[in-house]
Amino acid sequence: MNIWLIMLIGGLITFGMRFSLIFLFGKFEIPETMRKALHYVPPAVLSAIIFPELLYRSSQIDFSLGNTRLLAGVIAILAAWFSRNTLLTILTGMIALLLLQAVMGT
Repeated sequence: MNIWLIMLIGGLITFGMRFSLIFLFGKFEIPETMRKALHYVPPAVLSAIIFPELLYRSSQIDFSLGNTRLLAGVIAILAAWFSRNTLLTILTGMIALLLLQAVMGT
């Protein structure tokens, strides 16, 4: 019974926080400097998630040509640059990683 109570309370707290931001968003004017700062949050968070996966192998930074994740990431970046299509970028990166791992045996 305790786990259900914790889940219910956690859900209500999460809902309350999100609803309050949505409700208050129309009531206050966000300063221009804050808008500019918030513009950079998604790329910063995405970089913090992706780059460690691309660069770290065995708890060390690996910039070698044997790092299949880094090579697939570079291919995905090129696909994103030329296509400007998110789905195509993801698929290209996944296919590149699978092919590189099959060829290099890692």
